[in-house]
Amino acid sequence: MDFKNSILEGIPSKLPAPKTYDTQINHAPKRKEILTDEEKKLALRNALRYFDPKHHTTLLPEFKEELEKYGRIYMYRFRPDYKMYARAITEYPGKSEQAKAIMLMIQNNLDNAVAQHPHELITYGGNGAVFQNWAQYLLTMQYLAEMTDEQTLVMYSGHPMGLFPSHKEAPRVVVTNGMVIPNYSKPDDWEKMNALGVSQYGQMTAGSYMYIGPQGIVHGTTITVLNGFRKINKSPKGGLFVTSGLGGMSGAQPKAGNIAGCITVCAEVNPKATQTRHSQGWVDEVISDLDQLVERVKEAKAKKVNVSIAYNGNVVDVWEAFDKENIFIDLGSDQTSLHNPWAGGYYPAGLSYEESNELMANNPTLFKEKVQGSLRRQADAINKHTAKGTYFFDYGNAFLLEASRAGADVVTTENADPLKPREFKYPSYVQDIMGPMCFDYGFGPFRWVCASGKPEDLVKTDAIACEVLEGLMKNSPDETKQQMQDNITWIKGAQENKLVVGSQARILYADSDGRIKIAEAFNKAIAQNEIGPVILGRDHHDVSGTDSPYRETSNIYDGSRFTADMAIQNVIGDSFRGATWVSIHNGGGVGWGEVINGGFGMVLDGSIEAERRLKSMLFWDVNNGIARRSWARNDEAIYAIKRAMKHNPELKVTLPNIVDESLI
Repeated sequence: MDFKNSILEGIPSKLPAPKTYDTQINHAPKRKEILTDEEKKLALRNALRYFDPKHHTTLLPEFKEELEKYGRIYMYRFRPDYKMYARAITEYPGKSEQAKAIMLMIQNNLDNAVAQHPHELITYGGNGAVFQNWAQYLLTMQYLAEMTDEQTLVMYSGHPMGLFPSHKEAPRVVVTNGMVIPNYSKPDDWEKMNALGVSQYGQMTAGSYMYIGPQGIVHGTTITVLNGFRKINKSPKGGLFVTSGLGGMSGAQPKAGNIAGCITVCAEVNPKATQTRHSQGWVDEVISDLDQLVERVKEAKAKKVNVSIAYNGNVVDVWEAFDKENIFIDLGSDQTSLHNPWAGGYYPAGLSYEESNELMANNPTLFKEKVQGSLRRQADAINKHTAKGTYFFDYGNAFLLEASRAGADVVTTENADPLKPREFKYPSYVQDIMGPMCFDYGFGPFRWVCASGKPEDLVKTDAIACEVLEGLMKNSPDETKQQMQDNITWIKGAQENKLVVGSQARILYADSDGRIKIAEAFNKAIAQNEIGPVILGRDHHDVSGTDSPYRETSNIYDGSRFTADMAIQNVIGDSFRGATWVSIHNGGGVGWGEVINGGFGMVLDGSIEAERRLKSMLFWDVNNGIARRSWARNDEAIYAIKRAMKHNPELKVTLPNIVDESLI
């Protein structure tokens, strides 16, 4: 059966042959035992409801074995035989071009070169899932192939609830992930509901079909590292950046370090993840011996070499060894998946990768103790380095939060600025870098995908975006000239830096003016048949899409950072202003119950309608967040929203009155 007919078939009426477990693929670890015997029966009933009863006798023991062996029912038998990757939009069956674009994005998220655990439908972060099982994938793709532009597909945590009558102006797909009642939003609640097959963790861009491989974070990481060195008034050349993680998102770090021009050491305990990033050219060297690493870093510092090094091992050992050898670290961070600390997001020092996987599945209580002990060790080593002058920042992965819960010495005892209270010794990178320098001004991770799949279309869109940014920079205020220049430099080097993994995609940081002007230029080029259709999106990690008190909104100091009005309003507003699809998630980035985040996708087809939609939606998508940040009394956001109101008289935002502190 060819690709199009396979999609149209959906869940096959005739059972496919069982699939061999592919040991060459990076698989998710076994999830911990969480269900009672009765709940296991419920999980099996839930899984079997996707299939004709005539197949239940065959599938029941198979699904039972998966649940026992892996802690989840993935339905491996139903994994498609065709290769998983983002095809050209013309290769997808369907009645709706918008639906075809969404199919393209779903397949990109599950591409073996893109996804962290592709056979478990997990894109990144250890548990950031596109679907819970392969039946959901097959059914969703079938619905998208059948739908018209007057229907909307409703997605409940990976489950396609169905196609509902709608209208052309409505989103084609509305996605929710993990939207559970707040009192049931603890890590074990997720483990149980996910094992039952009723909820999933969509991360940020995994369950919203907008992941574009590690490039999606390379740009933000590059900006962060550059601005980190600017903050300590030092050139990146010869400077040392130490961090950890080479998975789906964290894998961008060594590449970003190379672009920034520093020495990067990134530790990773999973050899397959290291191998993947090295084979893709995202890290220059791989070292497995700690003594050899020490000597290589000393040499690189002496010669001021721009190099990225992956250390096959635990980052705690690196921090401790560099302290012992008196190797000065300029910038330090961590990007292990500490939103998911007990199920593979963080591996404790003193145990091998295999020992950790076995312990987390068979003795989760002891594994948790090991993780917390390792976090205390890591924090102690970091504290020794910062006493020597290292600038350490939390990279939004809940490192400081989980370290504090483990009893590590990371909690602050004094606040230098009463207007900007802080819980921890070290800032979130949003508090010190991305918040005041980017988000408050409206700059965030705008991205696009060339739906034709043609590399030449990406080259053309790069040139279009560069031309737009250079034009805008001529009249940019001094407050944002650096942001504009960083992005122009980035886009000019994008082809040379070979950032594409999976779809023909690009990302850059832009404000609402930049996003709208770039999108308008793309739409015009499509209308003139210069390029094929373009899919617009962004990371949820943005100005307006995410309410995350320890990351995206950590620089909100008016007491509202634990509220989620902004993210909810963002998605509601996007949905009736022209988005092709919208999503809202619990947990993406920093952990289940710790954040609410929303995203969108928008298909540009060269039409007048697309131009109208992009202007309306992109303006709201950014300025909603600036308005909220302005009301929190963030100076940069007050400036930005006043500027936006001046440019658009129909925008009227409530501004804060500043209180004389001597009165308080």
